[in-house]
Amino acid sequence: MTAAFVAGADVPLKRRLRRAERARQFRALGLVLPLLLFLLFTFVGPIAGMIWRSVDDWEVPQVLPHTVAALSSWNGQGLPDEPAYAALARDLQAARASGSIGVAAKRLNYVVNGYRTVLTSTARNLKALPEPGTAKDTLIGINPAWGEHAHWAAIRSASGPVTSYYLLAAVDLTRDPDGAIIASPEDQAIYRDVFGRTFAIGFGVTALCLILGFPVAYLLANLPTAQSNLLMIFVLLPFWTSLLVRTCAWIVILQSEGIVNGSLQWLGLIDEPLRLIYNRFGVYMAMTHVLLPFMILPLYSVMRSISPAYMRAAASLGAPPATAFFRIYLPQTIPGIGAGCLLVFILAIGYYITPALVGGAGDQMISAFIAFYTTETVNWGLASALGAVLLLSTLVLALVYGKLALGRQTTGGLKS
Repeated sequence: MTAAFVAGADVPLKRRLRRAERARQFRALGLVLPLLLFLLFTFVGPIAGMIWRSVDDWEVPQVLPHTVAALSSWNGQGLPDEPAYAALARDLQAARASGSIGVAAKRLNYVVNGYRTVLTSTARNLKALPEPGTAKDTLIGINPAWGEHAHWAAIRSASGPVTSYYLLAAVDLTRDPDGAIIASPEDQAIYRDVFGRTFAIGFGVTALCLILGFPVAYLLANLPTAQSNLLMIFVLLPFWTSLLVRTCAWIVILQSEGIVNGSLQWLGLIDEPLRLIYNRFGVYMAMTHVLLPFMILPLYSVMRSISPAYMRAAASLGAPPATAFFRIYLPQTIPGIGAGCLLVFILAIGYYITPALVGGAGDQMISAFIAFYTTETVNWGLASALGAVLLLSTLVLALVYGKLALGRQTTGGLKS
């Protein structure tokens, strides 16, 4: 009887525990929900929108709907049939009346140079709808370009709702009139070089930050607390100054009549000013100065946790200081080196203001082209595609770093 009573009383207790656990989970969710919503609307949403814009292809189907429908049955060989010409004539008249022809003209001009003129001039000279069966001759008579396969293939390739045009263009690829992927013409193939330049500058700045930041972080980690705190203030001081102010300061320092050239001439080391600005040297100097704290702080946090007993033990066992450093101390700083390099590199490849102000025409990074297509030409598709490629490269680097860090932890665990 007692056992039955205890067993029966156990059920409500489990339910109360489950309710308490659910209540705790709901409270925790309520605390993090504002942050999740903030990240959703300010981070995830814009990135998703950027990725969608890189493949969205709505202009031509919206302005030339009948033409797109007529070309859906075209095999892409030769010229389309008479119904496609008639549909184009009807769409051009409607687009000219609504004032939307420029939207499709802008999109098609990306594929075939001069398409804007062809489309607008045809719509302007098409006074009335052609008689049945005469649309093809009428349009070719207005503009012979409608007798060329490339112009019809361009409409067919831009028929939406999604396209690979922008993503292919972002890596210097395109499609020929038959739909095969080919390399872009040499006068248009610039983005691979720009991405290569961006990554080269990113790696160079990361290497400089590591070379300069490692000794500083080591000094911070091994100085007494009072001196370390004072030195940390100087490390963090750049964070309290505007990026634009710091970049302009480098222009003053490195210009022909600046402090550096003036000092070198006063010392007699040079006869005429060196060109230190508006080139790659100025970009490296300014970006390294800005990003150096992002390398020092991860290194310092890791070095601070390394016990000095390891080095003393190595010295007591007869290891020279250099051997003890490279075999005992340096391997323990690898997580800080990896985190600092990844952080600095990701920040460096996205820089825009500093290369634009202190670099030359050949030092502009991919961010300058993204800004150009966003604000100057309003080519959101190509700007988003360039941003998507840059984002993918960043994610690949982060995944590689994660794999290496996980593999090192696993190996360390097995060894220990």
